[in-house]
Amino acid sequence: MRQSLQLRTSQQLAMTPQLQQAIRMLQLSTLELQIEIQQALDSNMMLEEELIDDFDEEAQLNNSAESSAMVEADPHEESPASAEQELASESGMLEKTADIPDELPVDSSWDDIYDAPISTTASTPLGDEPREFEQGDSSSESLQEHLLWQMRMANLSDEDIEIGETVIDAVDNDGFITTPVEELLEGLQAQGLEIEIEELMSVLHTIQQFDPPGIAACSLQESLLLQLRALPEVDDATQELIDATANLVANHFELLANRDYAQLKRKLRLNDEQLHKLTHLIQSLNPRPGSQFSAEKPQYIIPDVFVTKKQGAWKVELNLDAAPKIRVNSTYANLIKDVKGGDSNTLKTHLQEARWFIKSLQSRNETLMKVSTSIVEHQQGFLEEGEVGMKAMVLADIAAELGMHESTISRTTTRKYMHTPRGIFELKYFFSSHVSTSSGGECSSTAIRAMIKQLISEEPAKKPLSDNKIASTLSEKGINVARRTIAKYREAMAIPPSNERKRLA
Repeated sequence: MRQSLQLRTSQQLAMTPQLQQAIRMLQLSTLELQIEIQQALDSNMMLEEELIDDFDEEAQLNNSAESSAMVEADPHEESPASAEQELASESGMLEKTADIPDELPVDSSWDDIYDAPISTTASTPLGDEPREFEQGDSSSESLQEHLLWQMRMANLSDEDIEIGETVIDAVDNDGFITTPVEELLEGLQAQGLEIEIEELMSVLHTIQQFDPPGIAACSLQESLLLQLRALPEVDDATQELIDATANLVANHFELLANRDYAQLKRKLRLNDEQLHKLTHLIQSLNPRPGSQFSAEKPQYIIPDVFVTKKQGAWKVELNLDAAPKIRVNSTYANLIKDVKGGDSNTLKTHLQEARWFIKSLQSRNETLMKVSTSIVEHQQGFLEEGEVGMKAMVLADIAAELGMHESTISRTTTRKYMHTPRGIFELKYFFSSHVSTSSGGECSSTAIRAMIKQLISEEPAKKPLSDNKIASTLSEKGINVARRTIAKYREAMAIPPSNERKRLA
């Protein structure tokens, strides 16, 4: 072997820091973008947040023109009102609402607005010390907290409370006890409690009387029976209906689960109307009594794009209020020429980074606007007709139309949401595979799912449509879909098969 020098030429893509920042910001969601902007404001002295008062009319007109686009539905329709007219109307509204007198007549008292505090006196029934009651939001209270609160309100011994805490801890999010009672007993005995199965069952039965009805049941059948027993006795006819329904659930639950209505009518000696009343009462019960309680806070979606129809044309606008508006601080930027030495270099570095950051934001908004406008142009059928009008579209279609790479379209449509008259949808929702039609065209899988859902909603109650029948019905419309594809779409929409959809009426 010997050493040698060789000269080679090759092409290579260099990812500059500016390009990396632009790509990273493009794939951020709205909430992540807000955090990114706030971190930039905290770390870069050259960036500042724009206030509403800082906007002049000309800047508003420019932003409105750059951040909105019209998708023509009819070329003969008149153009929508200009942004200047909209701003003029808004300013007029502000002027009208600004004339507020210093003093307004008040036709209410303090007690009408604020609830009076709960007085804790010596007549408090529980102990000598007054108890403090908190009225909180039930949606933020967990199921275990709700049950523990009720258990502490009950007159239980210390040993029963310890047993009850173990039982409540075994209740899952749906409100059922999935752990066998024998295992709960063994766990309590291992903790040093000398109890028998009867004591455990006694505490369990006490907890089963708590709110919500049907809680702490070991099976769905037991939960339905607990809910039936908790129904109020309105009159004799209602009580007779409740007793008959409880008898059906207790003794013929398997036939009910299999929807074997013929066997049920024969064994219970009921006609269709009577059996329908019993099943209707069962359907009014909650199969998951603990589902109304959740310790998780709801996650709210902030739309990135608004789509509205004005004067026959679909208008696409960016949600500019989703993230803080930033700009370069002119005061610090003007100091660069007056400062010398290391401080000057620091200011110049911060200024360059600020400009790159603002440019990345503008690039993100421009790309999101282009992609959203293109999606609306392709999916006007969905906006007009719903899911049935959804057209087949893949990422490559938008990428080819805009001259971008598919990865860019994928980043742009991930965790970005569009607010339409039909609801809020992720941009990726508008992309779907296609099925060929008999006429040589294409039909979106989303549209096929909507057709399946519509056919099932219109099917006869006593004779639901099978997957084969749905496939043949779609074939008559020119859409060739296999039976197994129908079954896959139906299961994806959580629709049971035909034998489980059979109803009395």
